[in-house]
Amino acid sequence: MSGHSKWATTKHRKGAQDAKRSALFSKLSRNITVAARVGGDPLPENNASLAAAVAKARAQSMPKDKIDSAIKKAFASGADAANYETVVYEGYGPAGVAFYVEALTDNRNRTAADVRSAFSHSGGNLGTTGSVAFQFDRLGQVIVTKDESPDEDEFMMQVAEAGGEDYEDAGEDWVVWTAAGDLTAVSKSLEDQGVHVKGSELVMVANTPTEVSPADAKKVMRLIDRLEELDDLQDVYHSMQMTDEVIAAIEED
Repeated sequence: MSGHSKWATTKHRKGAQDAKRSALFSKLSRNITVAARVGGDPLPENNASLAAAVAKARAQSMPKDKIDSAIKKAFASGADAANYETVVYEGYGPAGVAFYVEALTDNRNRTAADVRSAFSHSGGNLGTTGSVAFQFDRLGQVIVTKDESPDEDEFMMQVAEAGGEDYEDAGEDWVVWTAAGDLTAVSKSLEDQGVHVKGSELVMVANTPTEVSPADAKKVMRLIDRLEELDDLQDVYHSMQMTDEVIAAIEED
């Protein structure tokens, strides 16, 4: 997995994300509200989608009161009711990099216009449904704090025992990969073994990474930044191969 996961992109831009924490919490709140409403239960232990949304929020240090408020909003009525719908956008960015973008919106027309503008201003093209989805796989991702985990050999055995498919070194953390349907079970098994799970979520991972030059990588990152600035967008996935050379180019900006 290493080299083309969403984690490989975001871990090098944590500082910029921290500066946008308020906007991040807004997106996480929306995600929790929709997961709670769709699952029909305000208790994470009875609602797998909500459990994943809450775990993702906790991984970003979202306060408990904000999480509870987002859950309550899912079952509110009248003017306080949440009316979000899930929308997926697909397209190609600079250098032919595939993009799969997930949004939660209360105004589909507004969101579509904003996404289309971001692609067109960044040298990309918004495609039709299914145009790039086949280039991505839905996987589970569990983030484990390395400082509180055992040595790698023991950790590898714990991942195998939990049913994880693979893991990778992400600097301060381990990233454990699972089948989409096994995410909750693997995360719980790791915790039961005494492993500190920082967060978990379902992600889309490119199955055919796209190699780009450092110059093109910067163009791709500008499109990613533009998309992530949109309030309605929840997750932005891409197929750009995260080589050391590309990472160095990104960190220059």
